[in-house]
Amino acid sequence: MADNPPSASENSLLSPPAPPDHQGIPRGRMALLFTVVLVSAAGNTAMQSVMPSIGTALGVADVWISLAYSWSALLWVIFAPYWASRSDRRGRKAMMALGLAGFVASMGLCGAVLWIGLAGWLTPLLTLLLFALCRSLYGLLGSAAPPAVQAYVASRTPRAERTQALSLISSSFGLGTVIGPALAPLLIFPLVGLTGPFFSFAVIGIVAMVALRLRLPNDEPRFAARGLAFDAPYGGSGAGRHATDKPSDEDADTPAGQDTSLPAEAPALKWADKRIRPWLLAGLLGGHAQAMMLGIAGFLVLDRLGLRDDPLAGAGPVSIVLMIGAVATLLAQWGLIPILHLGPRVSTLAGMALSVVGAAIFGTAGDLHGIALGFAVAALGFGLFRPGFTSGMSLAVSRPEQGQVSGKVASVNGASYIYAPALGVWLYGHSDWIGFAAIIGFCVAVMVIGWTRLDSDEALMARADD
Repeated sequence: MADNPPSASENSLLSPPAPPDHQGIPRGRMALLFTVVLVSAAGNTAMQSVMPSIGTALGVADVWISLAYSWSALLWVIFAPYWASRSDRRGRKAMMALGLAGFVASMGLCGAVLWIGLAGWLTPLLTLLLFALCRSLYGLLGSAAPPAVQAYVASRTPRAERTQALSLISSSFGLGTVIGPALAPLLIFPLVGLTGPFFSFAVIGIVAMVALRLRLPNDEPRFAARGLAFDAPYGGSGAGRHATDKPSDEDADTPAGQDTSLPAEAPALKWADKRIRPWLLAGLLGGHAQAMMLGIAGFLVLDRLGLRDDPLAGAGPVSIVLMIGAVATLLAQWGLIPILHLGPRVSTLAGMALSVVGAAIFGTAGDLHGIALGFAVAALGFGLFRPGFTSGMSLAVSRPEQGQVSGKVASVNGASYIYAPALGVWLYGHSDWIGFAAIIGFCVAVMVIGWTRLDSDEALMARADD
């Protein structure tokens, strides 16, 4: 770290973190948390790379492929806050393991159902219904992992380091979206065909789950909440533990005064809380725009490149477009944000402006180069928007409320995928112009909200940590 670090107003709210110092989470643990999110993101984007081709091979309408995700997304919205709240009582590690187990079960069962359906042993309708049922395991159980990871990081880092650490976790999702499409065409094996990525990432998820169990220290509560007494984290008086309290498993490598217990009880964080209400609305609308773009992408590639008659050949170009978009997202999170020192509000506004430009290019392109360029520009914008929204939500509330706010972030992200992808595909199927006009409209709405209602970056950083 620099000898004279910049002030809060000069420092980027979202820049990738420097190597952890004595106050940060140890490197090994941060790498493990990074991996938990990365595996899930890579598996899901690998699935998105092949699902348009699978739908074409099954002979079903595009919109039904998109709707097959809706039940899982709805379950995500319902259960993410529940798991986030439960992680405050049961421990973050247990919820991360549960989330990985849901991911593994979902990928393995979805792959098996689709393989049987493509072999002709099930009707296309029954195949999609069973796929939606198996996919629901990801929304039901997989939603436990992301809020647990976010809350684990937020509750163990001071405010000055928290946004950097959260940016790293957000960028792990971005890196996963590069790895998933890059690997998807390589995982299409002769025996399992287009379902190869499902089985492969189920195995990878098992490996990650074992590593989590073995390498992340147990953080389940060993005493009742009142048995541990801490001052406000990093408060002026310093945090201290009563002499009668026993040390936890993590104290050996945690700096003195840092709260490693489960977060103190906080009042219920309401959805209508004025601190987070504008951020929630911006996240919901921007998430809908992003979900519609992702929903349309694979089908647009097949249509514009004339690959409907050869679904297997379509997996490669779709993967290329998704991978280039993911690289653009990483460029935003690892490049533009730290170089330009963008805070949550500025990042949100700039991201939506870029997404408008990208959507316009993407919607009018006729070849692979133009399609990839438009998708990359839009992804660059969403890559600025997503960590801006996440970090803005985190900074808007106190430390004891981090578990609750992380659950709301996960719910908003899931809500974007309940019907938005299917809506985008349905509108695109009726008219290209209507579909992309809706995407641009959502982005413009976020820009209006951001300009008029979101707190400034200086105001967010000036708030004292509880």
